[in-house]
Amino acid sequence: MAMTYESVVQAARKKFLNADVSSVNGTLAFQINLIGKVEGIFYIEIKDGRVSVEPYEYYDRNAIITCNATNFTKLINGKLDPVIGFTTGKIKVDGDVNAALEMVKFLK
Repeated sequence: MAMTYESVVQAARKKFLNADVSSVNGTLAFQINLIGKVEGIFYIEIKDGRVSVEPYEYYDRNAIITCNATNFTKLINGKLDPVIGFTTGKIKVDGDVNAALEMVKFLK
């Protein structure tokens, strides 16, 4: 099945659906910029023990994560180590790298 912007957003929403984010104080928010064959912007917000994944830009964010749809999908499915993805340039983080790593650990 071909990957689309909608399918990537849905996959992210599904992955975070049952994430236990009760340990997060305040708000953690990330804008995801998909580049390459599948392009688009969406955000992941962790707030009040809930995760929202919405197809919009998010201005007051901790970080922007930029990568292609394949690498993002690998990242949320645990097939791409975030640190390796970051150090090899497969994933770019503009902003708070530690906050981005914190978000990824909720996907276990």
